[in-house]
Amino acid sequence: MPYKPKKPCAYPGCPRLTHDRYCVEHTKLTARTYERYQRDPMTKKRYGAAWRKIRRKYLEEHPTCELCRREERVTPAKIVHHIKPLSEGGSNDEENLMALCKSCHSHLHAKQGDRWKNI
Repeated sequence: MPYKPKKPCAYPGCPRLTHDRYCVEHTKLTARTYERYQRDPMTKKRYGAAWRKIRRKYLEEHPTCELCRREERVTPAKIVHHIKPLSEGGSNDEENLMALCKSCHSHLHAKQGDRWKNI
C-alpha cells in the first residue's frame, strides 16, 4: 500500500519534509518548549521519574488494551490511564490504572468531556 506524500515541517521556516507535524529536530524542540513553558507545573510533578517506572512496569504486565480486549480485539497498549485522575485524589495503585491504546484513551476522554470540547 502506498504511503501518504510527505508534507513540509510546520515549524516556521523549516524546509524539511515529514510524515508527522514536525521534522525530527523540531519535534524534540517543540516538546522541550512545551515542557518548559506551557505544561502545568503540578502535572509535571505528578508525572516524573517515579510515574515513568510505574507506567513501564504496568505496560509490561498488561501489554494489550483493556477496552479493546472487552470487545474481543487485540491491540497493543501504549498508554496507562488513571481511572480516577490524580488531580481528583486518585493514586498510582494498580487498581486505579488501565492499559489502553491511543484510540481508546482519546475516545474515553472525549466521552468524559474533560479534554476536547468539540467531539
